Amino acid sequence: MPSTHKKVIVRKTDRDSVSGYVSAEFIHEGKLELLNLAGNVVAIDLREIKGVYFVREFGDSESLTRKTFASRPRAEGLWVRLRFKDNEIVEGLMPSDLTQNLPEGYLVNPPDQRSNTQRIFVPRTALESLTVLAVIGTARRPRRVPAEDQRQVPMFEE
Repeated sequence: MPSTHKKVIVRKTDRDSVSGYVSAEFIHEGKLELLNLAGNVVAIDLREIKGVYFVREFGDSESLTRKTFASRPRAEGLWVRLRFKDNEIVEGLMPSDLTQNLPEGYLVNPPDQRSNTQRIFVPRTALESLTVLAVIGTARRPRRVPAEDQRQVPMFEE
């Protein structure tokens, strides 16, 4: 997502959706600032939002084809399960460093990275619960100390 203005589809709790663009700092005073497709800046209260779907294209549906992982994810991070207030369940990956989270909600990478939805911002007010299923990190292998080669003739004595 190299652009400063990201394409988003905002799903509201009343099942309505709004398409538009957001800047890097998209939350101001508890409201999402969105430039809609008509060119107007709209402020939507976070309590009315179920999710902000960062998408590749507007024409495709923002609904996820896969809402859960088929197997353990390979990428690093926290594997989480989000339960919304309407009992919808979505799994995703979050950064392991919790200081990167916004105080208003969570940025989650969906299970299918090849789909139209690249990332989802979920406000805390839209969730009933958030469960950490696993912490996925790189396996740290102990360093192997190479055995001293006996065939090598010492050239310098210490």
